[in-house]
Amino acid sequence: MATSQENKHRYLSVKDLENVLDTCKLELTQIDEVWPNLYIGNVAVAQNRTALQKLGITHILNAAHSKQGSIGDQSFYGSKVVYCGIPADDSTHFDLNIYFKPAADFIHKALKQADGKILVHCIMGMSRSSTLVLAYLMLYHQLSPCCAIKKLIQKRAIYPNRNFLALLLDLDFQLRRKKRKTCLIL
Repeated sequence: MATSQENKHRYLSVKDLENVLDTCKLELTQIDEVWPNLYIGNVAVAQNRTALQKLGITHILNAAHSKQGSIGDQSFYGSKVVYCGIPADDSTHFDLNIYFKPAADFIHKALKQADGKILVHCIMGMSRSSTLVLAYLMLYHQLSPCCAIKKLIQKRAIYPNRNFLALLLDLDFQLRRKKRKTCLIL
């Protein structure tokens, strides 16, 4: 039986993740490459087709689709960019985890393409978009939430809300449980 001290080290809290986020010393910018060919940005850069073309962006994942101030759909970007919109709210009650797998799949598919480059954005590029990128790193690169956050804050100032951090911890728990079941079967 694990002691409470062992459990404390095995499972992180939202506050633990916030403490890691607080170590970021970067200033928030319009867009940053946070993983090879994977960018997080704000709505201003997402609506600047010239800048996106210069960067070679081939895919857009809008985590604030249909929200005020966030115009954008497939017709806005034309045939050279593949668009995916997620109508997420940056709130303490929005269930973003229903989009973790579809968003991660979209990011992965974009990055597998030759010359594929993807911008994941919301309004500020801090909470919704970064949460979806963190989920991608957890699902496709087997990073823990803490490791994923540490990777991203080396490249961009991010700050997912407390609800989204809790959802990432839930995802981590599910992934660990699934991995344990797989190990038991083998």
